[in-house]
Amino acid sequence: MQRPLVAIVGRPNVGKSTFFNRIAGKRLSIVEDMPGVTRDRLYVDGDWNGYAFTMIDTGGLELTSGDVIHKHIKAQAQIAVDTANVILFFVDGKSGLTSSDEEVASYLRKSGKKVIVAVNKIDNYDRNAVTDFYRLGLGTPFPISAEHGQGTGDLLDEVVKSLKVFDTEEIEDEERIKIAVVGKPNAGKSSLVNKLLGYERSIVSDIAGTTRDTINENIDYNGKKYTLIDTAGIRKKSSIQTGTVEYYSVIRAFNAVRQADVCLLVVDSSENLTEQDVKIAGFADEEGIPTIVVMNKWDLIEKDTNTINQFNKKLQEDLKFMDYFKSLYISVKTGKRVEQIFSLVDYVYEKTMTRVSTGILNDAVLHAIATSEPPAKNGKRLKLYFSTQVGVKPPKFVIKVNDKNLIHFSYKRYIENVLRKSFELDGTPIVIMFRNKDKED
Repeated sequence: MQRPLVAIVGRPNVGKSTFFNRIAGKRLSIVEDMPGVTRDRLYVDGDWNGYAFTMIDTGGLELTSGDVIHKHIKAQAQIAVDTANVILFFVDGKSGLTSSDEEVASYLRKSGKKVIVAVNKIDNYDRNAVTDFYRLGLGTPFPISAEHGQGTGDLLDEVVKSLKVFDTEEIEDEERIKIAVVGKPNAGKSSLVNKLLGYERSIVSDIAGTTRDTINENIDYNGKKYTLIDTAGIRKKSSIQTGTVEYYSVIRAFNAVRQADVCLLVVDSSENLTEQDVKIAGFADEEGIPTIVVMNKWDLIEKDTNTINQFNKKLQEDLKFMDYFKSLYISVKTGKRVEQIFSLVDYVYEKTMTRVSTGILNDAVLHAIATSEPPAKNGKRLKLYFSTQVGVKPPKFVIKVNDKNLIHFSYKRYIENVLRKSFELDGTPIVIMFRNKDKED
């Protein structure tokens, strides 16, 4: 059974994300004293006194604003309200009741859902400070300080009291392939995620940098389970000011790559692979994450019979340090080849989970040695004794040698190529560690 949903809704800068982060136990939402920072929905699983639920953070509602971004935020908040079982309506106790609060209250009443009013920023826990908020007609307001935790227990008691009609038994975590969708701003990452999901989960705009947080969404496709992770566009480091919202957004994007099983590097085909794209791919490679280069906007490219070969050749040149990568040429706009993404994800995930028996592995290494003798240095020749696999995601191998200082990078590369060919390890990074025979693992 699914956990019941609790949506946090309110106008900008009333402390919704601060409360959300307190429930999450970590900084999942970006928190900054600037209206409009949270733009998409964010989810986190939580529980209170044994009651399990999922909480949704939403962007600040400006119902009368004609701004394009605020229209997107309203649409995302509406989805949260529609799917939620209980709504936490956040208001600011310091600034008092505002006309914007009354507009949001009217908006929420139309949902027919249970609405609980949380009057935030009441540091001295004074119930008299919430008197005006009774005028909203949504029941007893709860004074809290999300920043310091005061009153949050009473608020959560009310939440779970309202959730008792829902099945809240503990849910086992499902095994899902986590897919991080990364790239430069405006490459089409959020559009791709929405296309794969079949609905608008993330805000899509021509304004570069619209996505600020990492957005997770589960999807089942052809009987398999995945989690799509949409991330903020990653610009050059020199273009990002330390301490800004974008700075923390990029940190979260890189963290999403670290936690992923597969990385989709979305590239604007009309710009081809840029230096920044190569750096992002290099980061995924260093973290051992299989990478699929998704060349988006392929519909904009003038083509002949040799076009795709020319693009492939350029990709191989630019990404020669990770020539195992897979590529796919798509158009999110027209839908061309988008359906092939999940099958390619399955392929590289299977490769990164490859296990090789010790006997077969040693046979391959012995054959490699017989084909090309290890190098010598200062009259001393490298000897390879025994090989074993010690992990997956990516496949990790340890080879015992007489002296690891004798290893030249070219011979290590040779051994890597032999293992890739012998065990069909295309599509995934592999790790080879040489250790001296007399050293313990």
